Amino acid sequence: MSADGGIRVADGGIRVLVVDDDFMVAKVHAGFVSRVPGFSVVGSAHTGAGALTEVSRLRPDLVLLDIYLPDMSGLDVLRGLRDAAVEADVMAVTAARDVDTVRTALRGGVVHYLIKPFTFDTLREHLERYTAAHRQLAARGEVGQDDVDRLFGALRPARVSLPKGLTPPTAALVGRVLRDCAGDLSAAECAARAGLSRVSTRRYLEYFVAAGKAEVRLRYGGTGRPERRYQWLGSP
Repeated sequence: MSADGGIRVADGGIRVLVVDDDFMVAKVHAGFVSRVPGFSVVGSAHTGAGALTEVSRLRPDLVLLDIYLPDMSGLDVLRGLRDAAVEADVMAVTAARDVDTVRTALRGGVVHYLIKPFTFDTLREHLERYTAAHRQLAARGEVGQDDVDRLFGALRPARVSLPKGLTPPTAALVGRVLRDCAGDLSAAECAARAGLSRVSTRRYLEYFVAAGKAEVRLRYGGTGRPERRYQWLGSP
């Protein structure tokens, strides 16, 4: 974390430490993280003691923490980080599915709990939500209830199914167009880039807003209704 409480995105991106007892799994997860724009892997550890040492030495912004470690539980590592007041966020990445472990991890302050095995797209989605939440927080000196609701919604959004008539391939196309845009887009602009109708594109854009993957802002002109502008939440 930076001195002002925001994540460091200017000097190589969000710095991530990968902790897993399996060397090959750690390598795969590190590869996943490196593929997400705005993130960089600064190291890995394969034991609980090693994780505590590397966090102290490298000062990462985010730790991907396995629960099953050879010398101690990842939950003990989490407690150690909190007792030491380390300013690093923790995302549990584990095969542990029992309720007590999940409950303890949540009480320990993990930003999310990701169950193995998972795909690259699943991890990317969670990392992008992490980025979006902290950008919202860093952009404001003070927050209101709506800001807090959006913040927690970005970290732990409810699953929203595709409405009837929308298809996953087209949703992926519209999402890619919006994600690749450096700024925001209107429904008409997004439709032109995707090669779709404006009405259809707007339905997908509104779905992304409801799912917490995008935000919409109103741009007011001289006359008429304000224009709805959509922007992807997270890394481009």
